[in-house]
Amino acid sequence: MLFLIFSILCSVTVGVIFKISRKYTINTIQIVTWNYVFALLLCYFSFSPDLKTLDATAPWSIYISLGILLPSVFLFLAASIKHMGIVKTDAAQRLSLFIPIIAAWLLFKEDFNPLKITAFIIALPALLLILSKKSDNKSNKWIYPAVVLIGFGVIDVLFKQIALTTSLAFTTSLLVIFCIALLIMIAVVVYEVVFKKEKLKGINFLLGGLVGVFNFGNILFYLKAHKAFSENPSTVFAGMNMGVIIIGSLIGILVFKEKISLKNYIGLFLALVAIILIVASQIYA
Repeated sequence: MLFLIFSILCSVTVGVIFKISRKYTINTIQIVTWNYVFALLLCYFSFSPDLKTLDATAPWSIYISLGILLPSVFLFLAASIKHMGIVKTDAAQRLSLFIPIIAAWLLFKEDFNPLKITAFIIALPALLLILSKKSDNKSNKWIYPAVVLIGFGVIDVLFKQIALTTSLAFTTSLLVIFCIALLIMIAVVVYEVVFKKEKLKGINFLLGGLVGVFNFGNILFYLKAHKAFSENPSTVFAGMNMGVIIIGSLIGILVFKEKISLKNYIGLFLALVAIILIVASQIYA
């Protein structure tokens, strides 16, 4: 259970770092780039993945897709936290779990039971209520959490395909994906420095390093939690999603004084109910 708690705390901390970074003059692209530098190094030295096992049969198309999607969605995650807050961004990220569930039904022919159907019926109004703001508020940039929801959902599906289509160790695949993501972000940073005269700043290195450490910690402890609860993965699934929504919401409301309406509170409650129903559907299927 301790691994699961650490994973939740690391996930929420990434959001807190992005929230705090608003106080400084930062470059989000540089932060995300340094994040992958640190995550890649930690992945290599922690897991010692065997790159010799890579060959032409590896799912390179999926690797490249993930290498592009991960940094892109990360940038939208940072923008969503900046414009919409931690509460709504975390909720959107966790509700993305419904996309791989739909994929499991359509692509992998998994049966749907009444609990899953009920969860979907609850999830849609939950999402609408979570993202709702007063109509006169022009800063309601709902597109950011919407992209976060869809992006993380697609990423989860692609990771599931890696698990199904290759015998390579997951950590080896993860290292390759981090490398691709880093190369793409380095290219973007070089473009900004050369053509837009953007300067490399120490604050971006510091924040990027912190994000990379906690981002990697989230993955590391999540994998360890799954190993510890190998006979009951739904415990990890439920604890992670509910834990991030609850803790992220409390920090957003109590620490950063994010204004949450009654509709938002109802939406968060419905989101938790939907996630509980999904977990129950896995247990009692």
